Amino acid sequence: MRFRMSTILVCLILVGELLYASPSARLKSDPDRWVRARVDALVRAAHAAYENDNAVPRYERVLTSIARTIRQRKLLQDEDFAGRYREFVEYIQAASLDQLPGHELGFIVPDRQYFAETRRYVEIPEFLMAQNFLRSVSRYETLHRAKSFLRRLNLSREPSDQLLFFSYKSQHLGTPDNDDSFVRLLIVVPGNAETGVPEKWVQFGVTDPKVRTRTRNVSVVSAIVGSDGTFNAYFKDYFRTYRRDGSISIKGRWELGYGDDNCARCHKSGILPIFPEAGSVSPSEQQAVLAVNQRFLTYGSPRFDKYLDESKFGPGLSSAKWEARSKRFGDGFDQTDVGRAMSCNTCHRPERLGSLNWPMDQAMISSYIKGGQMPFGYKLQDSKRQELYERLIQEYFATDDANPGILKSWLLGRLR
Repeated sequence: MRFRMSTILVCLILVGELLYASPSARLKSDPDRWVRARVDALVRAAHAAYENDNAVPRYERVLTSIARTIRQRKLLQDEDFAGRYREFVEYIQAASLDQLPGHELGFIVPDRQYFAETRRYVEIPEFLMAQNFLRSVSRYETLHRAKSFLRRLNLSREPSDQLLFFSYKSQHLGTPDNDDSFVRLLIVVPGNAETGVPEKWVQFGVTDPKVRTRTRNVSVVSAIVGSDGTFNAYFKDYFRTYRRDGSISIKGRWELGYGDDNCARCHKSGILPIFPEAGSVSPSEQQAVLAVNQRFLTYGSPRFDKYLDESKFGPGLSSAKWEARSKRFGDGFDQTDVGRAMSCNTCHRPERLGSLNWPMDQAMISSYIKGGQMPFGYKLQDSKRQELYERLIQEYFATDDANPGILKSWLLGRLR
């Protein structure tokens, strides 16, 4: 009896030690269990952050905690662990870049280094810095003058060097300096791939009619097209400063001390196609919208040069296999309108337009799907589009052990 009681007591002590052991102790004794627990916590926090910006701090704490443990325990240098959980450790390393001091852009190098090395790609063309143009493009009431200025410039440019431009109203995103500012003037400045001159998409935020506080943002996204079917994208935001004497100066948002945003969060495809709010583009400029979006499709697959390895973020929306999808949504789901429309990865995969994976912008994804722009070619009722969106997000962020979603499956190495 005494021996049996002693054995029970020892077992209870061991169970207690496992329950109350530190994360490091649990990691050492049962790495599988530790990784599964951390993956579940990360995916749940990411899902909450995707749905609500107020949950972003919680997600960042979870991510930072995992990254700290990996760093302190030197798990990247542990060949057995790093090989066994390769997707997990590489994802954490890539996703936590924007948590590092001076890495708000989410790139491998500090923001200061990125802007210094890419300056020649993202500078605003000199002819768009003319004061008369800057004054005209700053307000909706004078936007017609800015367009007249651009038309005059085109008179002296070769056909292959013509500027493409139009104004429109964004469906889903305000500017970095004003969440309520949606009017834009986009100007596509042709480049030259053979000489390494980037194609520049220069977008001016335009102050709405009768609004006193002026919109300041100017964004530049550039593309350098390679010969291998890919292109490198580069980014920079600028802010305008309106002076009392009527002059306008432009300087980088980061240089002015306003920080910056994680570029890849929104720009999964490097450069974004333009889907204006219905009725916001004049009939005379509709052709320019078509030409700009067609130009985007000629660039190839997006890359971010040496500054980010987008493959570390894994597959994106709709990339689940049919067996997993049928298990989640029922047999025959693939024959429904919504099931057939769950096809984002037909275009959004690494070898085409880039995967729609976390981190990603909820407003943009939701707007494109519910607004009818994506998936391309599908005509669905509003209720079906709502269902489509909900199913895509559920499939991506699901954490149930029996049928994990895309993100959890990837992090656990089940999609190799």
